[in-house]
Amino acid sequence: MTPQRPVRVLLADDEQMIRTGVRLILRHAEGIEVVAEAPDGARAVELAAEHRPDVVLLDIRMPVLDGLAAVAPLTALVPAPQVVMLTTFGDEENVLRALESGATGFLLKDEGPEELISAVRAAAAGDAVLSPGVTGTVIRRMLAAGTGRHPGPDPRLAALTDREREVLVMLGGGLANSEIAGRLGIGVGTVKTHVGSILEKTGTTSRVQAAVLAHRSGLLA
Repeated sequence: MTPQRPVRVLLADDEQMIRTGVRLILRHAEGIEVVAEAPDGARAVELAAEHRPDVVLLDIRMPVLDGLAAVAPLTALVPAPQVVMLTTFGDEENVLRALESGATGFLLKDEGPEELISAVRAAAAGDAVLSPGVTGTVIRRMLAAGTGRHPGPDPRLAALTDREREVLVMLGGGLANSEIAGRLGIGVGTVKTHVGSILEKTGTTSRVQAAVLAHRSGLLA
């Protein structure tokens, strides 16, 4: 049996001490490999194109190109890495901008080593990653921002198959891929395929955006 490939991670932070600390934490985690480090967002995009990481841990406030501005070019890469913002700045505006730009998640730097490792693994598996302190705020604010924007079912949902709509409802409920697979009696790989199709058909760039679309369209009512 061929061993599973380790999760490849790129670190982007303008503080060397932060990068060193995160690298040391991830170095001791089984199945995770730090393949590159960047001191700014522009270099992060260059290194991501070169090394093709699975996950990019991205600080917000960096020189040359800040983390929020780097999300779009990172997620435009083919294949695109999962981008997780790792920052001390957890205010609502930063969280919403990051997620609306296509970031997979938002993790505060005061989280513990186990939370960081779990977040990397979850992101690599295609699951959304949000620090507990911001999850509720994010959903409430994104829904409030969309009030009146999509009255009733969004027309983009018409392109989804019945199974994809089922998966979308479960995304809206905050379920991870493994939980969706268990409820539907299908493989995790099949769930990932459905999620990818949902994102493509609806024009959303992350699970969080898809979940908010499900809420706005009344699928969870």
